[in-house]
Amino acid sequence: MAMLPLLFRWLRCARPVFRLGSTFLITRHADVQAVFANDQAFAAPYAAKLEIIMGGTPFILGMADGDEYRAGLVALRRVVRSDDLPVLASRVAAQAEAIVAQANGQLDVVDTLVRRIAFDQMATYLGVPEPANGDLRVWGTRLFEFQFVASDPALLVDVARIAPLLRAHVQQQIDARRGGDGDDVISRALRLQTAGEPGFSDAQIRSNIVGLLVGGPPQPPMVLPQALEQLLRRPDALAAAQAAARAGDDRLLAAHITEAMRFDPLAPWMPRVARAARSVGQGKSARIIPAGATVLASIASAMRDARRVPEPNRFDATRTAEQYLHFGYGVHQCFGLEINRATLHLMLKPLLRRGSLRRAPGRAGRLQKNGVFASSLVVEFD
Repeated sequence: MAMLPLLFRWLRCARPVFRLGSTFLITRHADVQAVFANDQAFAAPYAAKLEIIMGGTPFILGMADGDEYRAGLVALRRVVRSDDLPVLASRVAAQAEAIVAQANGQLDVVDTLVRRIAFDQMATYLGVPEPANGDLRVWGTRLFEFQFVASDPALLVDVARIAPLLRAHVQQQIDARRGGDGDDVISRALRLQTAGEPGFSDAQIRSNIVGLLVGGPPQPPMVLPQALEQLLRRPDALAAAQAAARAGDDRLLAAHITEAMRFDPLAPWMPRVARAARSVGQGKSARIIPAGATVLASIASAMRDARRVPEPNRFDATRTAEQYLHFGYGVHQCFGLEINRATLHLMLKPLLRRGSLRRAPGRAGRLQKNGVFASSLVVEFD
């Protein structure tokens, strides 16, 4: 993985649409955006695994653009609302401050800080308490791994056990809140169900809640430790991020975290499947991608493409939003994008405000990964 930036740089120049058998790797920013923007030609390949996770009920991530997808998106936005963001941000900030304050000068950023906050706050917001027979953090992370990363035999065994348990747990919360006056997402959805609004059957509510739990909170413990690792490698950028945190400049702090994420994003690429033959690329680099081919649209390569991202090897917190592709683009851009924008930087803010923030000695102070997942990064502070 350490060699990927060099490989991507060569591919962007020499083979921007690179074919390996029936798989095509797309490396330039404009071409990656074009693939994401054309859902009719390049479909998201998530439906089959989602059917297993959801027990057969559709979820928007697995749908092609169309009436059903748009109706599902509208239904979700009626209960996951933009005016919730200030409250969510406040809760995230408070929990992050409490965790850092209790850490006694040493902290594992992955599990003790970010994973805990991400799952605690999303579960509370949705209305899903910790199950008596499991751990939401384990359930959500394993199902995320199945949905987006792997299908090894041990994982399939876990999925066959976990997915029904999670669905049953969510259904229990739906049943428990029926007729109540709560303000979590399940309670809001049930009031719309009672009013006879379409899109809010028990199965649809359950599918949306499971989808948000699986697709949402596993992301921050991947991207934020990776972002902090990038800041720790760049003393000037770390100092600037800490200055923004101490000054309470959340906009500037978020810009530093976003830029740090560009150097090690959520995934090197996002897959699509060609529905029909299409040309991708410009001029002599254009290639016809045949129907049925797998397309890997590389966000990691695109965000280092000097054609759209000037001086891509330079850390620059003043970059504009259109240069970033952290959470996709187009129809299947991450549904939680606005929640991420409102909260990610706040998970690290109390830590960055501390003095003498540094790596723990030895291996513990270096970002460790289990496959694509950050597994630990221990830091110390005064």
